[in-house]
Amino acid sequence: MAITNAASSLGTAAYSNASPVELRPNFSQDDVKVVINAVYRHVLGNDYILAADRLVGLESLLTNGQITVREFVRAVAKSELYKSKFLYSNFHTRVIELNFKHLLGRAPYSEAEVIEHLDRYQNEGYDADIDSYIDSDEYEASFGDSVVPYYRGFTNKVGDRTVGFTRIFRLYRGYANSDRAQVAGSASRLATELAQNSVSPIVGASGGNDGWAYQPAKQGNTPTRAFGRSSVGSEDRLYRIEVAAISLPRYPQVRRSNREYIVSYKELNNTLQRISKLGGKVASVTIAQ
Repeated sequence: MAITNAASSLGTAAYSNASPVELRPNFSQDDVKVVINAVYRHVLGNDYILAADRLVGLESLLTNGQITVREFVRAVAKSELYKSKFLYSNFHTRVIELNFKHLLGRAPYSEAEVIEHLDRYQNEGYDADIDSYIDSDEYEASFGDSVVPYYRGFTNKVGDRTVGFTRIFRLYRGYANSDRAQVAGSASRLATELAQNSVSPIVGASGGNDGWAYQPAKQGNTPTRAFGRSSVGSEDRLYRIEVAAISLPRYPQVRRSNREYIVSYKELNNTLQRISKLGGKVASVTIAQ
């Protein structure tokens, strides 16, 4: 049962309305191709892979029935392909977030879960940590040996934690988005709220709802100066404008960026007009001072 009837407005309809991909007995060659592509898409975070990067040997084992879908998922997660995309280039708290997303189809529920996997990685190694996801009772109950992992955080079943629904949106940024193409880069998305045991509001994936989603860039982009007036001894209030999906004239149209502006009330209207001409979506306007 879906936790919301407005999945399309949150950008999750592509997954909420789809049936799990399963490799059933007496499968055909076309069936196994669908399963292989689904595993690559989900476990590799929707990242593009070249033909030369495909794990041809593992694909053959699955096609010939020598390994199960679960073992194929395990091998992909332990492969150098997966490590090069996620392990080597990210902070390890981010790696754990992605492992939860890719292998269990959800976000971490608590800081204790993250610490548990950090300890196992340090004491037993990467392969043992991957095994702990795939050999878990949760994986068995959710996917078994024949179902490709999928996003479970978009549905609400008996025993599921509501906090998982709100946090999955910090990890999932849209059907066309890749886990290596997000503005927050290699930083953890959930470390702060897990440490505080807090829940962030749901923000729909980019393009999935009106207004887009404002996500600050990895290096930060908050202006260091306020233009339009002196900030000392003036009565003119400053406003912060958060803008998503702006296209600068010198960029191709596919390039998008999120920015912040701090302006006076007198400049507010002109700035909003300039943002509109650049195709930007205003995420919020708040008082800066």
